[in-house]
Amino acid sequence: MAQPCKSSASRDALPELVELNVGGQVYVTRRSTLVSVPDSLLGRMFGQQSAAELSTDTKGRFFLDRDGFLFRYILDYLRDGNLVLPDYFRERAGLRREAEFFQLRELARRLAPQVSKENSISDEAQGEHEHDDGGGSALPTTSTTTTTLTSVLSEPRSPSLKCGYITIGYRGSYTIGRDIQTDAKFRRVARITVCGKTSLAKEVFGDTLNESRDPDRPPERYTSRYYLKYNFLEQAFDRLAEVGFRMVACSSTGTCAYTSNDPNEDKIWTSYTEYVFCRE
Repeated sequence: MAQPCKSSASRDALPELVELNVGGQVYVTRRSTLVSVPDSLLGRMFGQQSAAELSTDTKGRFFLDRDGFLFRYILDYLRDGNLVLPDYFRERAGLRREAEFFQLRELARRLAPQVSKENSISDEAQGEHEHDDGGGSALPTTSTTTTTLTSVLSEPRSPSLKCGYITIGYRGSYTIGRDIQTDAKFRRVARITVCGKTSLAKEVFGDTLNESRDPDRPPERYTSRYYLKYNFLEQAFDRLAEVGFRMVACSSTGTCAYTSNDPNEDKIWTSYTEYVFCRE
């Protein structure tokens, strides 16, 4: 006797446990969490659309082409409606951008920059006019107001520079054949590591720093598990130079990882190089 076929509605139904691939980071959560804000983008995707309508990766996980690191805070907010960020969190603007993309209006509102009363431009400009007795020209008032505007706008972008050391490292491998051409088959590993004080590394590299291997580390602690989201050493060096660092030391080691008694086979060597930068 033939077995009845499953209906298309049953095949397209979303599971209660949902696997997500967000920018390469994998998350597993409940569908009820994703639809906890019904009028958000995720609420409509997983509450009103079928599984067949959603993009998936090669392993069948639902794919979102967004910042995988920051999505963990989006998910935490969806779970209970609370926003808890680590101290000295420097990705606030990026997280607000993600909240706006996912149409989480309340979260975006909480992340909006707050303007204090003492930084109010209109109050200071009004004060200049109130103290003008009519004998002076309007030029000093305009100049003062412009200076105040410049200082207010630039203040969040000019934190006090911290002194310290940052070490940049990378591993590579190469082969040495019978003709001893060491650069014939050189390969760099596409990961540049960052070692140093957590707050200093975040200040220098910002959102180009991948913290997934050591998330939520306190700013006063040190780490050797961060790495950069790009794979060009020169790009890291340029950034360090821009913020006042200079190279003070460099070291490199090489180890024979594979060798054979057969003289026709190449020897495989691995290398590790570190560059130490300092800002005084």
